[in-house]
Amino acid sequence: MRSQMEKAESFRALHTRPGAFIIPNPWDAGTARLLARMDFEALATTSAGYAFSAGVQDGAVGRDAMLKHVADIVAATDLPVSADLENGFGDSPEICAETIRLAAATGLAGGSIEDVSPGRPRTIYAFEHAVERIRAATQAAHALPAPFVLTARAENFIAGNPDLADTIRRLQAFQEAGADVLYAPGLKSKEDIAAVLSSVDRPVNVVMGLSGVQLSLATLSAMGVKRISVGSSPPAWR
Repeated sequence: MRSQMEKAESFRALHTRPGAFIIPNPWDAGTARLLARMDFEALATTSAGYAFSAGVQDGAVGRDAMLKHVADIVAATDLPVSADLENGFGDSPEICAETIRLAAATGLAGGSIEDVSPGRPRTIYAFEHAVERIRAATQAAHALPAPFVLTARAENFIAGNPDLADTIRRLQAFQEAGADVLYAPGLKSKEDIAAVLSSVDRPVNVVMGLSGVQLSLATLSAMGVKRISVGSSPPAWR
């Protein structure tokens, strides 16, 4: 098995080489092993997938249970793993930073923080508060001994506020706060994706498992997308 440092360096390198790569989203250790045998180069956990497999709503899994789940997936294969860490399991920047440190201790190569609170309806954090949370998370991530790719998520399009201008404003601020990768799940068109790509200079993740726009790996790569995930959908898109 590769060390955490080796997997972390490999994961970071995927974001700097030419072209896009697919990062599928296993629900458990078994699907992680299946995906590893399909020659994918990295994996990302899905909070919704794990919640559904546990018979609860997305956002209802606590931090301790989620970190145990993440650790099981990290241990299942020799691939680098990034974790869906929801909103950091708390509203404050300090809790976000603590979650990053605890998550890294499981052996992760990266993780994501959202700008919404859990529950129904999902509440989008005020702009300045959202930025402070990402700043705290990135500072914690970049202080770790092994590289940790911090993904900042702007959730407008899947939280009932499909405002492209505000989404881009948030992603730009998250970039300035130090995020390594930017992600706005739920973008509805090729034009929206292109607008995001032209507005930032960090690697961008898009998801192709949601309803709406469906584009090929070749098309997304040519556009400048760096990372493609499938979310909680069955991990068969390629």
